[in-house]
Amino acid sequence: MLAACASTPPPTASLQAAQAAISNAERADASRYAAGELGEARTKLASADTAVREERMIAAERLAEQSRAEAELASAKAAAAKAKAVNDEMKRSTSTLIEEMQRSSGEKP
Repeated sequence: MLAACASTPPPTASLQAAQAAISNAERADASRYAAGELGEARTKLASADTAVREERMIAAERLAEQSRAEAELASAKAAAAKAKAVNDEMKRSTSTLIEEMQRSSGEKP
């Protein structure tokens, strides 16, 4: 069984997917809107890299997948927060327009 673990190749695809997900989350401003999840993704990716160096490939694969999932969650939270901000701004703008229209219609003879 030990020989089987030692012969397991590094989870290169999972590590790359995790790094890509972290990069995407960073571009989505996750550090502003989902700092905890983004930090966790980075920590798990670093742990995955350590596991590869220690030749613990199964653990590295698991950690890389967890890192990717955390980064994707961070991206989703950032997108949701941005969408909420846009929605809130649209509501404020609509309210302002309604008030202006009511004022305008009330001022006419």
